[in-house]
Amino acid sequence: MEKRKQYALLLHDRTIRLGARTCIMGILNITPDSFSDGGKYFGLDQAIQRAHQMVEEGADIIDIGAESTRPGSLPVPAEEEIQRLLPLVSHLRKKITVPLSIDTCKAQVAEAVLDQGVHLINDISGLRFDPAMPKVVAKYKAAVVLMHIQGTPRDMQKKPHYQHLIPEISDYLRQSIDMALEAGILPERIMVDPGIGFGKTLIHNLEIIQKLYEFQSLDKPILFGPSRKAFIGKILDLPVEDRLEGTAAAVAAGIMNGGHMVRVHDARAMVRVARVVDAVLDPQQLDEVQ
Repeated sequence: MEKRKQYALLLHDRTIRLGARTCIMGILNITPDSFSDGGKYFGLDQAIQRAHQMVEEGADIIDIGAESTRPGSLPVPAEEEIQRLLPLVSHLRKKITVPLSIDTCKAQVAEAVLDQGVHLINDISGLRFDPAMPKVVAKYKAAVVLMHIQGTPRDMQKKPHYQHLIPEISDYLRQSIDMALEAGILPERIMVDPGIGFGKTLIHNLEIIQKLYEFQSLDKPILFGPSRKAFIGKILDLPVEDRLEGTAAAVAAGIMNGGHMVRVHDARAMVRVARVVDAVLDPQQLDEVQ
């Protein structure tokens, strides 16, 4: 098996090394209605506590979302998203050492949080939902995750269909990369995400994990996010709160197939999963082989 290509992802004031080991992006949803943990961290104190906890558990970056993008969800006004985000971002920028990512597809929201020193914008639309987004990211010298989605969160799970799944996702992401570069975003600031669960059937999701290595043709680090998602529930016939082991299996498979960073709810458990898979992929990385 080929080793993952290594990358240096440039943020405006630091660099994340990707490839030698898997990086863990911890999910922090400050929404009342996210599919997995909606309402749990909606309060500022709870959100702050959870962010610190994930850092202690080994998360390399915290991804904060103030708008649910679960299937069937409706958009939140930009002003409301900003009101949810700014108090938390302001606190965390002063109190934690890991980079902060914001999960948004609105340029107005991105500008507000980037002005507070956020390092990365995680855009589920791959820069498609708001034409002003690329220039905002470029202006602040931030990094960006370009994700694939078919449709919008409201309708994406209504009979998603592809003629050729991996090539179509790759073409979409390649176009998003071109949009980013044209706006002045440096190549070293771009990461791609094939969008597990975003306009995909169970079989589509499994094929993406199985063939994650094919996205190496884009020459960008690969983020993937299987955490607690519906395809795991369908396989195991389990509710969202009982999908830890299924998530672990999907994370392990994705890392084995070339993923550089994984977006997860359960940071402590997935750090452990990732470390073992990383060791299997490259035993020489261990200081001591027991």
